[in-house]
Amino acid sequence: MSKPLKRVLVSACLAAVTLAVFWQVLDHDFTTFYDDGEYVTENRHVQSGLTRDAITWAFTSVHSANWHPLTWISHMLDCQLYGLNPEGHHLTSLLLHTANVVLLFLILARMTGSLWRSGFVAALFAIHPLHVESVAWISERKDILSTFFWMLTMLAYVRYAECPRFGRYALVVLLFALGLMAKPMLVTLPFVLLLLDYWPLGRFKSKGDAKDGPGWSKLLLEKIPLLALSAASCAVTCLAQRRGGAVGSFEDFPSGVRIANALVAYMGYIVKTVWPRCLAVFYPHPEDTLPVWQVAGAGFLLICVSILAIRAGRRHPYLPVGWLWYLGTLVPVIGLVQVGGQAMADRYSYVPLIGLFIVIAWGIPDLLMRGADNVPAAQRGTALLVIPAGVTIAALMVCTWFQLAHWQNSITLFEHALTCTKSNYVAHDCLGLAFASQGKLDEAAAHYREALGIAPEYASAYNNLGVVLARQGKLEEAVKEYRQAIRVRPEFADAHYNLGKALALQGNLDDAVVHYLKALRTEPDNAEARNNLGNIWAEQGKTEKAKQEYRAAVRIDPRFARARISLASVLMSEGRIEEAEQECREAVRIAPDLAAGHYNLGVILQNQNRMDEAIQAYREAIRLRPDFAQAHNNLALALYDKGDYAEAWQEIHLSREYGFEPHPGFLELLRREMPEPEQ
Repeated sequence: MSKPLKRVLVSACLAAVTLAVFWQVLDHDFTTFYDDGEYVTENRHVQSGLTRDAITWAFTSVHSANWHPLTWISHMLDCQLYGLNPEGHHLTSLLLHTANVVLLFLILARMTGSLWRSGFVAALFAIHPLHVESVAWISERKDILSTFFWMLTMLAYVRYAECPRFGRYALVVLLFALGLMAKPMLVTLPFVLLLLDYWPLGRFKSKGDAKDGPGWSKLLLEKIPLLALSAASCAVTCLAQRRGGAVGSFEDFPSGVRIANALVAYMGYIVKTVWPRCLAVFYPHPEDTLPVWQVAGAGFLLICVSILAIRAGRRHPYLPVGWLWYLGTLVPVIGLVQVGGQAMADRYSYVPLIGLFIVIAWGIPDLLMRGADNVPAAQRGTALLVIPAGVTIAALMVCTWFQLAHWQNSITLFEHALTCTKSNYVAHDCLGLAFASQGKLDEAAAHYREALGIAPEYASAYNNLGVVLARQGKLEEAVKEYRQAIRVRPEFADAHYNLGKALALQGNLDDAVVHYLKALRTEPDNAEARNNLGNIWAEQGKTEKAKQEYRAAVRIDPRFARARISLASVLMSEGRIEEAEQECREAVRIAPDLAAGHYNLGVILQNQNRMDEAIQAYREAIRLRPDFAQAHNNLALALYDKGDYAEAWQEIHLSREYGFEPHPGFLELLRREMPEPEQ
């Protein structure tokens, strides 16, 4: 069988195995309460699909403390194709992962000429349980999408190394730039390309080496454009994450704490690679509680393995390449610059583990074949590995299948995290959100309080507990929790917004305005805050200010029907009837099931003496909300003007039944035309 045909068959087998193991993910839901809401289900820009405005937002926004426009565009494309059906979003992620698996195999086979070792590396990459998070978590699209461009960049680089030409190098730079626009973790790729120059590409020429090839200086010079892109990406990422509040301060995580956690995390990933149990979506940061022996032991082992790998490099060049690949590609996410509150994360191992897999796939056969002086003996040594390799892959497939099941929904995911970790305040907080979404408010409040018992300075849990208390009608308690969230995090926009809502409900409008303005200072595109602020201005008679906020809300979210209805009311009060009708009709078009839209349209039409249209609008409002007392009252007024006195009385009775007392003057006029019928 020819080599090309073998590569096709191995590629097909790898794709089939990957799809078979991960197929169950298509039945999984969004993890709405852990970034999927921010990335998809509650992101109006993404949900609008591939529009010009949305694409502009993708390139100009640092939403979610990241600048990754291609990731946003991929989510927009999914929404364009599948809407909010999670199956389609999961399918895209699965297909990208499958493509990464096949590309990894083809690249390694092309570079090394070793079909089966390359296939084994790709198989480990395909079905290792540590990679479940990157594939099953829709928000981690950035991980697999950026890796797709990583693989394409490597493939283009191999072609360039085979025949250096400007056009081929330009393609390398272009693909690398696209990868950085999917996720900045690709900043380490130039370093990996240098490793590949050493092995397996063999481009490095040492002093006095007769081999034809560039030296280290030329290879480094060749990477300058790529390193410049990496530096630019690092600068943009740091700016975005600091602006988004994702980077922990040195007071929260001193340098010693960061270094200690990084050393332990390096060893932790290795342990989980060999023994993938208790994998959780969030591992709480140990802060300064790591034992000295553990930190010292991890550091000692890392140094020893590094020395051994480098010393063995002349005879076994894959050892330093694989080991340094693992160490180097983890640097951006190992915690030296702390982003978030996690100690480590399974998703961070998606690319780094390739280095360890290379060491395993090349190192174990070499170890077993040590002393084999002829090719048949070497082949027998390789054959001996077939059964253990098959057993390993089968075991990992089973582990991955069960690990995937935990990602079925937010509740299964975070309940599993609680069984695998200690003091997991994030898991408690997210479980609270999941239970609150199901209306299980007591269970939600219990989890928020558990989170605060573990982490008393966790602002998110204070805010979320306040939301639950507000839904239970406990406004005073809710206000206290919101104030606690703001004490911990003074620029917490959601807490200021929620506090503004609670204060407005208590009638404390001036203080509510203060907090809405603080929320808008941090998040100027919060359309809800602008609408609510407009409502307060309107109630206080400041119609010009109200109109400005309503217009801003509509500009931010053109599909914000309630803001359009409120704007229509202000415009009508100013006598700008045509503009008011236009806004109201647009609101009804956007949200045909919103009773208030039809009611307000009826008011506008009634003021223009267009009674037939007004009656139709009021009837639609009542159909949508039968207890809409004011709609019954206004329908009675319109029916009176039409001479339908009996129907008018029916609507009067209904408006009274639902708590609205009609104007005495109108009742007197109606009685003159027709006595009030007995109910």
